[in-house]
Amino acid sequence: MKATSPPNVSRAGRNLGAMGAVTPGLVCSHHHLYSTLARGMPAPPRTPTGFAEILEQIWWRLDTALDLDMLRASARLGAVEALLAGTTGIVDHHESPNAIEGSLDVIADACAEVGVRTSLAYGVTDRHGPDGARRGLAENERFLRAGGRGMVGVHAAFTCTDDTLAAAAGLAAELGVGVHIHVAEGSPDEAAGARLEPLAADDWLIVHCVRLDRELPGLLAHNPRSNMNNAVGYGRPARKRNDVVLGTDGIGADMLEEFRLAYVAHRADDVTASPDTAWSWITNGYRLLPECEGDRVTWSYDHADSPWHVAFTPGIRALDVVAADGEVLVEGGRPTRVHLDEVRAHAAEQAARLFALL
Repeated sequence: MKATSPPNVSRAGRNLGAMGAVTPGLVCSHHHLYSTLARGMPAPPRTPTGFAEILEQIWWRLDTALDLDMLRASARLGAVEALLAGTTGIVDHHESPNAIEGSLDVIADACAEVGVRTSLAYGVTDRHGPDGARRGLAENERFLRAGGRGMVGVHAAFTCTDDTLAAAAGLAAELGVGVHIHVAEGSPDEAAGARLEPLAADDWLIVHCVRLDRELPGLLAHNPRSNMNNAVGYGRPARKRNDVVLGTDGIGADMLEEFRLAYVAHRADDVTASPDTAWSWITNGYRLLPECEGDRVTWSYDHADSPWHVAFTPGIRALDVVAADGEVLVEGGRPTRVHLDEVRAHAAEQAARLFALL
């Protein structure tokens, strides 16, 4: 992310690059915007003791409670927070099994309202029976055929039948897009490699791959904070042959913070590791949303374009964000398209509704 001068700075009425380093917009290469409202949610019925119980008692209870109003609030707040962290593009993987139809449009519209670019997918699963899987596939197909930008989503191999996996791969190939799928994140999905090997392609986005026992083609999305939080282990992404991108798995979209953690996790595994490697994982995100490379972010720190500085300098903030077409999306640390207080208030209202259901 080499610093350059922002385009059309005259539209902002001042020199946006005068305060600190200027970089392209960042990309969160794997997100779950539906989880933005989860912060502060009621505790699960019992304390999870492993990855499977974390899914069952937290995330699968949350996603089944979502409706489209909650989803809009969650996506809008997540998109605003991304933009305020200098992230202008989000590759999102969504699930709301009781509000499937139209859900990808809700996310796309919410992010577009804020000014964040997206690539979206609905995570198909057989957890709710064959009809749920069919409806998930249909939502992917409907959205993509209507001109939406994204991929065909699959939750994970261990929650899908072989027929569903084959149907998702076939639909993606037919539409000329990849598959966005969690792969071998934890012990329940250890067989994913064998099941996906006949299907996977170079345009797939394979996420986590912590326990992957063989090579699979595709971009590998690494999510260090989530992996630590779920205690699934370290996947050693730098040792795999895949090109790596950096995501958050739903824990915000502050990519400089995720970069620092990615570097430290890499360094803990290999004392010869350099911040340059984790930095490349951020810049590889432009392969998924190349337009973000034309956006411009002015930071609060003069060396925000240097991995060796950023790795050891917490608290760097995005001050201004200018889209590639010259529109100012953030000025002085505030979004310009939406009222931040209103977005937060709406999210709080919808979170209260969600928590009541939980």
